[in-house]
Amino acid sequence: MTQQPPPGPGFGPPPPQYAPEPPPYTSAPPAYAPAQPPYAQAPPPPQQPAAGPDFLAVDKRNAVVVDASGVAFETSGLTVEFRWPEIRSVHYRASPDGKALMVAVVHMDGRFYECVVEARPKTRLQEWFPQLAWVLGHYRPVG
Repeated sequence: MTQQPPPGPGFGPPPPQYAPEPPPYTSAPPAYAPAQPPYAQAPPPPQQPAAGPDFLAVDKRNAVVVDASGVAFETSGLTVEFRWPEIRSVHYRASPDGKALMVAVVHMDGRFYECVVEARPKTRLQEWFPQLAWVLGHYRPVG
């Protein structure tokens, strides 16, 4: 059996001659933290928004999603999400040519964001308006 050299510095505990001496206790050691139960319970999972109605309008490049968490815009592959607590108001209307849905979010600090989704066929725009109004009314009732 060959004897291996001791590990180099940084491996394992320090040799006894270099270890600090434990402090002498005349009574019980001091309690630095309250005693923990033998098995800690797992923290509760993060709160998920309650399930509710949602709205989705999508075309080849853009999308608008309204759900329990807030409003999301996707424009050419980039997504911006607005949570309900940071939204002052949401506005929507038809584009001037009547071929697209324009949705705007006004942030609490006054910033304004807009997303335009083409409605194909054009009659889809008339389907989106009542759906969007109902979903927004669910999460942001007027009153």
